[in-house]
Amino acid sequence: MSDRVLGAVCVVASAAMAWAAQDYAAAISYEPVGPRAFPLLLACGLGLSGLWLVLRPSAGAEAFRGVPWGPTALCAAAVLAYALLFQWLGFPLATALMAVPVGMSFGGSWKQSLIGGAALGGVLYLLFDKVLDVVLPAGPLATLLGGS
Repeated sequence: MSDRVLGAVCVVASAAMAWAAQDYAAAISYEPVGPRAFPLLLACGLGLSGLWLVLRPSAGAEAFRGVPWGPTALCAAAVLAYALLFQWLGFPLATALMAVPVGMSFGGSWKQSLIGGAALGGVLYLLFDKVLDVVLPAGPLATLLGGS
């Protein structure tokens, strides 16, 4: 698929997302932003990215030369596993496990990646769950973290 065709599809999809999000409203208005802000933000980013693909100069066949396909596939597989294990393992454990292959793809050792992933999962869980009041699944660590 041409980059320009993909860009045009992204622009159309972003317009559809923005149109669909217009009807989003909370039953009780307790948040200043409301539920439509995030889909509109995503639609804006998708639309601008698609517009960039449509308007940018052609890159030619050299665009994908030198892409590290092995680490890229490993990162994609880790994100897929993350999506599948997120609810069952909970946010902190799933994030820590996802960070190991992703960190190793970027040149880190398994030990550095595991420590970084554990720190990332724990800190982000506490930030979202305790500070921002966004409920995330805690999984097996629910009793330790005091989450759901």
